[in-house]
Amino acid sequence: MKFSAFGERFTRSTGTLQLMEDLGEALAGGRDVAMLGGGNPAHIPEVQAFLLDRMQRICERPAEFARLVGDYDPPRGEPRFIAALAQLLRAEYGWDIGPENIALTAGSQSAFFQLFNMLAGPCADGTFRRILLPVTPEYIGYADVGLADGVFTARRPAIESFPDGTFKYHVDFDHLDVGPDIGAICVSRPTNPTGNVLSDDEVNQLHALARARDIPLIIDNAYGKPFPNIIFSDVSMPWSEHVILSMSLSKLGLPGARTGIIVARPEIASALAAMNAVLSLSQGSFGPAVTLDLISSGEVLRLSNNVIRPYYERKVRATEGILRTALRGTEFRIHRAEGAIFLWVWFPGLPIPSEELYQRLKSRGVVVLSGHHFFPGLEGEWAHRHECLRISYAMPEAMVVRGVEAIGEEVRRAIREG
Repeated sequence: MKFSAFGERFTRSTGTLQLMEDLGEALAGGRDVAMLGGGNPAHIPEVQAFLLDRMQRICERPAEFARLVGDYDPPRGEPRFIAALAQLLRAEYGWDIGPENIALTAGSQSAFFQLFNMLAGPCADGTFRRILLPVTPEYIGYADVGLADGVFTARRPAIESFPDGTFKYHVDFDHLDVGPDIGAICVSRPTNPTGNVLSDDEVNQLHALARARDIPLIIDNAYGKPFPNIIFSDVSMPWSEHVILSMSLSKLGLPGARTGIIVARPEIASALAAMNAVLSLSQGSFGPAVTLDLISSGEVLRLSNNVIRPYYERKVRATEGILRTALRGTEFRIHRAEGAIFLWVWFPGLPIPSEELYQRLKSRGVVVLSGHHFFPGLEGEWAHRHECLRISYAMPEAMVVRGVEAIGEEVRRAIREG
């Protein structure tokens, strides 16, 4: 069988495919796998209890159940959920938005496929536009969604080191050019994979660059405010017609619902709804139905602020301690954990590529993710991209301990052999 160019492009081996296959094998297989490579959120008891209660109440109401499983939603998404979310964002941040500013998608990954190919690639006027990632490393899921080669262009970060063995990436504005070929600027905040949180000043500068060029600033807010608020500092949330904010129900505890949320100017939200109609007719009803009460009551803020954020902050501090013990005596640095559900570990001078370290760990039943996948659009060689691992700390503590101890053993082995 001969595939089209589209078929060949989206069936090739990619970091995203590797990640999801590893996750599927870990969850479905019989092996005892320490799955520290995926983005699956933790099963937080209080969150799970709320979701279970809500599902039970839906099942006890025949009309509500029938609507959930038997009716299509509009291409933009479930209207009551969208209206409740618009009200929540107006009340929390004072944004001048309404339902016309919101569209739902089949998860954030689908949203970025639609947005990136809407804003970049070959254009009707003969030009070719690109998505600028102003600081890398960035999210692995961006790398392979472009319908054309060369959709992304990225910049190296400025790196700040601290006496406690941590470091932090910053946008290097001295070397950031936003040329006429840039169709949008995109950042994740908190950043997947590093847990980095761009400062308000960095975001404001990027916002100003986007406004000056009349292009969107896309902020991937999957882990951010107001929910699930896995962000360990107090930051502001920018909004204007030049901002496209991506949110999700996944890290709230509903990855299986595949509900992405885009908040943008009405033309963008309407365009996404039109694309939804062609690609999938309508969006799934499950996520909005289960969380409607949570959003409309504002209870999602209490759950995020008082349960989800403290849960992950406790876990990340504990995992940092486990890492420092397991890696004692080796050369390593940990990116400052400011949000999201990952630790990003840098091994300066690592004698083997991080991909080989990943393979060695996988053979031992420990799955992490090699850092080299997280530099989409970055041109030129840079040793740093082959010296890092992304480690999820969301899994149960025993699994994290076993996985981290194996990392320490394999790093020492590589150093001995090197």
